[in-house]
Amino acid sequence: MGARETGDAGAAVRVRPLPRVHAITDARVLALEDLGVRAAAIASSGPSVALHVRDHAAGGARLAGIGRRFLSLARPPEAAVIVNGHPDIARALGAQGVQLTPGDLTPADARTVFPAGWVGCSVHSAQQAEIAAGEGADFLIVGTVFPSRTHPESGAGGLDLVTRCATFGLPVIAIGGVSPSNAASVRDAGAYGAAAISALWHADDPAGATVEMLRPWGAAS
Repeated sequence: MGARETGDAGAAVRVRPLPRVHAITDARVLALEDLGVRAAAIASSGPSVALHVRDHAAGGARLAGIGRRFLSLARPPEAAVIVNGHPDIARALGAQGVQLTPGDLTPADARTVFPAGWVGCSVHSAQQAEIAAGEGADFLIVGTVFPSRTHPESGAGGLDLVTRCATFGLPVIAIGGVSPSNAASVRDAGAYGAAAISALWHADDPAGATVEMLRPWGAAS
């Protein structure tokens, strides 16, 4: 589950299994003095992990620079890098995926620019999940599940939101207040994996927090 075959210029491309844990960035994370150290620590869990290049206020050059840095850190352990909102940057960098929000291109349109990697969609309701599935998304980042310090203004949909969104047949990555202490509950609700900002990037031990976040899914990747 979570793997996809696609074509680019007539050649079949095998995409490896979708990572279980997604480390999402924001402007605060990207401003960390030890960002590279933390990114390398999270990426050390290898193919089970994806680093997301995300900052809604950043321009293309800034995102591309961060993406190159993350790819260099992720390459030795074979972690993935996903660029948010910019399929053109994802393709130019050779990233493994692109993540879209409701205001971005549709998955089908993004795939014309970025044909050989994962195309994910962020959704906040079962209705949005159904639309994203119909438009060809490969996976969904679903939230907000629990109350979140990063987005306190967002209402929490609870575990039922995860369960309802999982009915459309795509891997669901739960986000919003998800941490190592409650990751098992989102797995039990039907989540393929989990995403977080604070619980990973701001942890005292980012590598250890990543391992603990992965634990409910065992050795699967």
